[in-house]
Amino acid sequence: MADTTPSKPGRLWRVILAISLALNLAIVGLVAGAAASGRLKDGPPPQIELGLGPLGRALAPDERRALRRSLFRDGALRDLNLRGGMQDVVAALGADPFDAAEMAATMDAQAVRTTELQRIIQAALLDLVSEMTPERRLEFAAALEAEMRRVRPDRDRPSGG
Repeated sequence: MADTTPSKPGRLWRVILAISLALNLAIVGLVAGAAASGRLKDGPPPQIELGLGPLGRALAPDERRALRRSLFRDGALRDLNLRGGMQDVVAALGADPFDAAEMAATMDAQAVRTTELQRIIQAALLDLVSEMTPERRLEFAAALEAEMRRVRPDRDRPSGG
């Protein structure tokens, strides 16, 4: 009668291969997630993209980093409490019974914060552009013109609903 029980080395190799596969999938997932979030691209971070669009994309990488540093050096962004405003929106959405007037007031307050955020970002950009040489401003203008002509993939466009 033949022994049909699996040998221990076979099980051990299956476990090793399963762990290896899991690690490989985790690494692929991390890289894919970073690529999907834009962290592997040389584009501006989403915070700056929100307020500047093609202006942010037309900046050189070192200029984007300088702009980001200047924005976070100042406590004004922290004082806006954008995350807290969104938590207020979530709370208004989850209220039972739903209060449309409360939701409208919460959205109005968030719109004020967003407008202030855009003003802060634009002021920081203006400071950065003011420090550029005339030649660099012309290069920036040309890069902006090229950026505006560039066809953006659908995934970069707002869905609108």
